[in-house]
Amino acid sequence: MTQIPDNAVGIITTMEGSPLEEGQIAGKIINGHNKFQDVDTFLNSGGYKGLQEQVILAGSYFLNPWFTKVEMVKMTEIPIGHVGVIISYVGEDGKDLSGVDFKHGNIVEKGHKGVWAEPIGPGKYPINPYIMKVELVPTTNLVLNWAYERSESHQLDKNLSTITVRSKDGFPFNLDVSQIIHIPTYEAPKVIARFGNMINLVSQVLEPTIGNYFRNSAQDSDVIAFLGSRKERQQSAKDHISSVLEQYNVNAVDTLIGAIVPPESLMKTLTDRKLAEEQKITYETEMLAQETRQALEKETAVADMQKEIVKADQGVVIAERIADASVKKATGDANSVRLQATAEGDRLKLLATGEAEKTRLLAKAEAEKIELLAKASAEQISLTGNAEAEKILAIGKSNAESYKLSVEAMGGNNFTQLKIMENIANQNVRIMPEVLIGGNGDAANGGISGLLGLQLLEQVQKKNMGTSVVMEEKQENNA
Repeated sequence: MTQIPDNAVGIITTMEGSPLEEGQIAGKIINGHNKFQDVDTFLNSGGYKGLQEQVILAGSYFLNPWFTKVEMVKMTEIPIGHVGVIISYVGEDGKDLSGVDFKHGNIVEKGHKGVWAEPIGPGKYPINPYIMKVELVPTTNLVLNWAYERSESHQLDKNLSTITVRSKDGFPFNLDVSQIIHIPTYEAPKVIARFGNMINLVSQVLEPTIGNYFRNSAQDSDVIAFLGSRKERQQSAKDHISSVLEQYNVNAVDTLIGAIVPPESLMKTLTDRKLAEEQKITYETEMLAQETRQALEKETAVADMQKEIVKADQGVVIAERIADASVKKATGDANSVRLQATAEGDRLKLLATGEAEKTRLLAKAEAEKIELLAKASAEQISLTGNAEAEKILAIGKSNAESYKLSVEAMGGNNFTQLKIMENIANQNVRIMPEVLIGGNGDAANGGISGLLGLQLLEQVQKKNMGTSVVMEEKQENNA
């Protein structure tokens, strides 16, 4: 009894049967022999000697060891995210389904010799590896790295390395590139028919295409400019590589530029420049932090003084309201005073008008009274003056006649001396002075003293005569 374990496939090689047809490597499938356990039926049905296309699966079989030879292999597994493109080495030559534009191999229907047009999906399949080959094609996004000591689990990029390019100014530098591709399920047979396997796709198309693009791109720019235009060059690389891979039934998802390693001298220049920029940013950040700290301290101080500020604000509000009340009160008082003043002014104006009218009337009456009195007094004075003047004139004429007669009778000097003596007597004029001028018993000066007395007497006479003349003139003026 032959045991075939799980997940295994038994590959059968028969020792007897018809010879294989020309160009075939395995005998066709024969039905009815119960998995090679019924040898007579197999031989009578035209079974072939040698390698068989048919396989046996897990289980127990009674096989004649002199007739069959069994080799156990693992079942073919297609992992998730992949499809299996079958390349069959047996079968009839099928019709090419790829079309006239595809000139890289035949794609045939299932069961024919060549690349099958329909790939198999994820799962386990009992495939005879001697008559069929299954090429795994990833249908998820596939990442390929051009970098030293860095590759993905699929190992398709294990032979790829960092790309070395030379700039326009003659400096060589290295750059890492990552390319993301995607192969649609329906395009997988064409890719295998074109390249045979995924490794050939990478080595024959992706590696030269991407490496050549970046070498050409680097020659158009110096190192510094290449570093500064990284984003633009990455987008340009994506567009260029997409158009190239489309011709090979592969979709380019994205092209990513990784580390760019310029020459050490240039790197030092760039590093120094960057350090200076970062230092500037650090200073600016520290300055901003200080300003923020100052603002925080200011706000803290303001918060600490908030109570006083609120109190002061309330005080201001209260003061404003008190001031408003005072203003309103003052306005009311002013209006009251203004009204009172206006009333008082009107009252005084009326009183003044009445008083002025009274005064005017009194003054007019008084003026008329005075005018009448003045007229009466003037008439009285006029009449009295006229009578007095006539009286004085009469007296004067009488006195003049009397004086004239006296002067004619007595003589002018005697009459004068007489009048002087009368006036002295009437007016009590002292003839003797208070102090007498004497000779003090001096006989020699007695005559002089007598002369002085006579002189004094003459002066007194002259004075009295002058006084009389003045009085007469006054009397005449009064008259």
